[in-house]
Parts: sequence; C-alpha cells; structure tokens
Amino acid sequence: MLSDAQKTFFETEGYLVVEDVLDKRSVIDSVKDEYSKLMDTLYEGWYSEGKVLAPPEALDFHGKLLAAYKAGCDWFQPMDISLPGDRITNETPMHFGPAIFDLITHERLLDLVEDLIGPELVSNPIQHVRIKPPETTLRQDEIRAHITATDWHQDRAVGHADADETNMVTVWCAISDATIENGCLQVIPKAHRQGMKPHCPKVQTAIADGFIDENTAVPLPVKSGGVVIFHPLAPHASLVNKTDSFRWSFDIRFNKIGEQTGRAHFPEFIARSKANPSSEMRDWRLWKHNWELARKRLATSPHINIHRWQSDAPFCA
Repeated sequence: MLSDAQKTFFETEGYLVVEDVLDKRSVIDSVKDEYSKLMDTLYEGWYSEGKVLAPPEALDFHGKLLAAYKAGCDWFQPMDISLPGDRITNETPMHFGPAIFDLITHERLLDLVEDLIGPELVSNPIQHVRIKPPETTLRQDEIRAHITATDWHQDRAVGHADADETNMVTVWCAISDATIENGCLQVIPKAHRQGMKPHCPKVQTAIADGFIDENTAVPLPVKSGGVVIFHPLAPHASLVNKTDSFRWSFDIRFNKIGEQTGRAHFPEFIARSKANPSSEMRDWRLWKHNWELARKRLATSPHINIHRWQSDAPFCA
C-alpha cells in the first residue's frame, strides 16, 4: 500500500519510485528463466541455420543476446509482449507466457496501481519488454526505442486520441538494476501539469523541440524488483547504457475498466475488479490466445498506425 506521502508525491511530481515490489524468487527469477528458455530456442534455430557462429552451449543468456544482435538476428519482437506498430502478418512473433503474466497481475503491483486509480483495473495493451545492450555494441542505424535510448515523450501521447481522457498509469518494472550508468529513466518533475506536448515522428515518436527543459530532468535509478510509476502526461526518457552489460525492464500500463486504452485494435484484459472478481483474467493461456486472435485479424486488415503525429505539423518543421 502507498502512504499518503507517496500518493501526494505522485500527484505533485508526476512519478513515483517504489523499491521491492516484485519478489525476486517468484517473479524476477521466473521471468528470467522463461526468457532464457525462449532465447535458447531462438538461438538454436539461428545456429542450425548458420546465422550465428558460436555454439549455444558456449554462451549464457546475455551472450546469446549479443551474438544474435551482432549477427542481425532479431530477438526483440519474438520477446515482446505486444505486436509491432508496423505491418503485422500471421507469422509476426510475440511472447506471452506464465511468468510475465504473473508479473503483470502481481498482487503487490496491482495494490500500488489501485491506490492511484482505483480497484477496477484493465491491463492496457500498450506494453513492452526492453532489454537494452551496451551502447558500444549498437549499430549506427539502430533507432528502436526498445533497444537504444528512448527519446522524451509522454505515454498518453503515444496512444490514440480516444484515450486522452482515460485514467491510467504506466508501471516501469526493473528486472535488472537500473542505474545512471546503464541507462535508467529520467523525468521532468511537475511537467505533467502542463498538459500534452506536441510530438513529432523523429527517430522515435518524441516531444517536439523546445517544449520541455531537459536541464530540469531527474534520473530515476531503481533496483531489480522495484518500479517507477508515471502519470500519463509525465515527460520521460531514458539515458544511454554506458556499461558493458544489458539493462532489462518491462513497461506496462493499467487503466480504469470501461475507458479507452489508446490501442483498441490490441486486446486488453481485466486485471482486478473488486466489483466483479469473476471477470478477472487468471489464465495466461487466454491472454496469449487473445493476442493470437488479434494477430490473425490484423494480418488481413488495413494497417492501423499506432501513433497520431504527422511529420508535416508546424511544430515538427
């Protein structure tokens, strides 16, 4: 449960860091094990095809990530807990498993969210894994926000306009320690009170130049198992990973039941309902199935852009 002081801080500053939310053994280690097995399967396939040269038994999880990245083998989308913003096919990979479902529906995490937006909670489908390699290993043309540093943005702005009045929060979950050195998040305190900033399709979808003062940014280091909670209008970004190791996190969102998610073409689910507990999703296989149905539908439908911003807008010139 959040204290009154923590709730006041969140409302005033637009963010909150909470340590020791996710249990190491039952949540963090389970997620690591699930993703390690997924990486083993991916890597063995690439090795058998001759796309990577180092034998699987010679590398640990992070070694396989790095070797695959250097070889041009994409592990990000097969590990992501969402479909991409570009064209979707029946073969577009994604990952939905029991360990990451247990993280998203973790009681302690839902307790924190309930303290901020109430007990009727939808798991919003705008959600991602972020496993960020050291900057020195990145290709010069790497622009994916889930791999390299994330530009300044507001979470409400990267959804569709139908969710502009939705009561939601983002919970950024640290799997590894997030430090200033390895690229933790940073935030502009109190700027959520200024409303939505114009965004532009830059390298990533980002706040237009001149609309925030980056000199007022505050870094947000947090240990493994801790979380950072953001108001949907809090401008935030990530620092560059200057270390020789990976920085791993998930960012997930929750909104009130009955309100728009900002990505209506992706599936949501009820994570908590005190009014109707039987409506809560408790089986990760149903979560996975709903995303598979969405993929099948979207593969044969006209493409839906996930962002609303146009490069020819006056503030993007």
